[in-house]
Amino acid sequence: MAAKDEVGRDGERLAREWLERQGLEIVDANWRCPLGELDIVARDGDVLAFVEVKTRSSTAFGHPAEAVTTRKLSRLRRLAGAWLAEHEVHASGMRIDVVAILRRPGHPTLVEHVTGVSA
Repeated sequence: MAAKDEVGRDGERLAREWLERQGLEIVDANWRCPLGELDIVARDGDVLAFVEVKTRSSTAFGHPAEAVTTRKLSRLRRLAGAWLAEHEVHASGMRIDVVAILRRPGHPTLVEHVTGVSA
């Protein structure tokens, strides 16, 4: 497994654990369809959160959340629609969240949860 893949997989695990500690219920993870993949689908009360996880080991290429561009948000909206079409889940609303994780060697892991991301 490539080091980049390990960083991403570990970040997704950390994000799931962090979200659960914040009171969210993980409904699905690593869901795939022809359009792509949703990292995490979580329930926050009666709201569904479609969560994109971005993990970096440095800020050399910017903050992890900066990788979620307008184009990526558009894709996440299409993926959320595809997920909803396949699952009978009732919710009062939905949103797209980003969990940005920075894991620099020799520094504490930083986790930032941005709710309701829009472009």
